Amino acid sequence: MGRRTQTKVGLVTARADLPPLRARLAGMDVATVRAALWTARALRRTKRELARHGLDGARVAPPPSLPAHARRGVMAVIRRKPNTCLERALVLQRWEAAHGAVSDVVIGVPGRGGDFVAHAWLEHMPDGQAAAYHEIHRLPAPVD
Repeated sequence: MGRRTQTKVGLVTARADLPPLRARLAGMDVATVRAALWTARALRRTKRELARHGLDGARVAPPPSLPAHARRGVMAVIRRKPNTCLERALVLQRWEAAHGAVSDVVIGVPGRGGDFVAHAWLEHMPDGQAAAYHEIHRLPAPVD
């Protein structure tokens, strides 16, 4: 069982199996932490922009100038923070474009029958599900 600490909001239970935040951050360099913070903000803003303006109005702000190895922070947030495949693909597209890997976001639907579902992925980073979908739309990488 985790320890309980008092905050202004109320009691918070810390997970006993995780080291304290300071210990977890000690192994990361500043660029990775900055990339993680950018990703958290970008995912939140992308979700809001998609809800307000739809696919055509969603714009992801460019990441700060960081080395490519800081991608570790991007992926850590994407794995841990709830997001849709579209939000994830748009944020990753922006990060990759800033680091010279221009790639389209591909949106697809399954072939036949069943409920309507869609999936989004980066063209150069298809996941295991991409093969089961037929492309219906493509979003080109942003040009700065």
